Amino acid sequence: MTSTRDKFGRPIVVVTGMGVVTSLGAGKTDNWAKLCAGESGIRTITRFPTEGLKTTMAGTVDFVLVDPFSSADLCDKLATLAAEEAVAQSSLGSKGDFPGPLFLAVAPIEIEWPQRQAVARATGANTAIDYDALLRASGGGQFKAFHRRFQFVSVADHLAETFGTKGSPISLSTACASGATAIQLGVEAIRRGEADAALCVATDGSVNQESLIRFSLLSALSTQNDAPETAARPFSKNRDGFVMAEGAGALVLESYEAATARGATILGIVAGCGELADSFHRTRSSPDGKPIVGCVRNALADAGMVSDQIDYINAHGTGTPENDKMEYLGISTVFGERARQIPVSSNKSMVGHTLSAAGAVEAVVSLLTLEHQRIPPTINYLVPDPAIPFDVVPNTARDARVTAVMSNSFGFGGQNASLILTREPV
Repeated sequence: MTSTRDKFGRPIVVVTGMGVVTSLGAGKTDNWAKLCAGESGIRTITRFPTEGLKTTMAGTVDFVLVDPFSSADLCDKLATLAAEEAVAQSSLGSKGDFPGPLFLAVAPIEIEWPQRQAVARATGANTAIDYDALLRASGGGQFKAFHRRFQFVSVADHLAETFGTKGSPISLSTACASGATAIQLGVEAIRRGEADAALCVATDGSVNQESLIRFSLLSALSTQNDAPETAARPFSKNRDGFVMAEGAGALVLESYEAATARGATILGIVAGCGELADSFHRTRSSPDGKPIVGCVRNALADAGMVSDQIDYINAHGTGTPENDKMEYLGISTVFGERARQIPVSSNKSMVGHTLSAAGAVEAVVSLLTLEHQRIPPTINYLVPDPAIPFDVVPNTARDARVTAVMSNSFGFGGQNASLILTREPV
């Protein structure tokens, strides 16, 4: 009989439900087929005018209708779709009565310019009205809906009402590590015995004018607009930035004991979680790579594993010149010469960078890799970078024996998180 506790005496945490939405489509089946086929979901933006902008493409989720458009509303819809798929697969609880807490990673919420202008016009103010005054104005009369939507907790409140999660929902934002952080919080709650189950969701629908311009001003975005599907080029020598994208990922986590007691199908194990922040810079990684190295080592230690036990790394792999270089430095420091042989691919080459959702979206893909024993490729890899000698699974998916995956999320501000996902308890 398999023990219900890991080598440290903690409850083993398993996954019994998964859901995902990206620019490639809604649901695990559609996304997995397109990822393995090397398809790109990145396209020219049609949501708003892009004349005069340096970047005019993104991995938008245009098949989910939000009219009039609001990033907060799209975040809500994407999160709901992913959570519905995960909860349905888990068959845990009845509709609207999920027996555990909600941990939600969501983009920082603020009133967008079209809504600001609507409030300003209706109140007789000019568009330069200060932010606090806008919040006060949107809280009264016909703007109550604006006021509720543009609070950081609004998406979590709606999900908690819809799925009937227990306790106060947790909303968090740790930059590009947010999705992995949400999963880590769910794992820790179950390990501490505070819950037998948790719903972990990450969502981002932030492709709007303001966000695009902000990232562009940081010189972080690719400008390969003529062929959007080839713009995301992780680990390639001719990479020039990341591609903004939207999506959501959701996991239902349970203790191994609770899941087996009810006869649930176990999709994988969350064996380890690691995190480390460095506070080096608001956007840049520390040049010595120590925060990434420490994060990866923390995940291995938390799982009670060594690097030789990892069969595949689902890389952060954004396609920015510096981030990819720092990821190689971190992985090669921990894995040594094996860093040249172990498959290290980037889903972002196909779906773009889903920002707050990336850690959860990529955790779902990692679990699908374990299920199907197939590694999705890094597409657009035509000009190798000799300074980054990874086996990036170039351009074509690969069948492989995979028992343990490390999924990395290294965010702005040095907010780093790594997950280790396995087929069986370690």
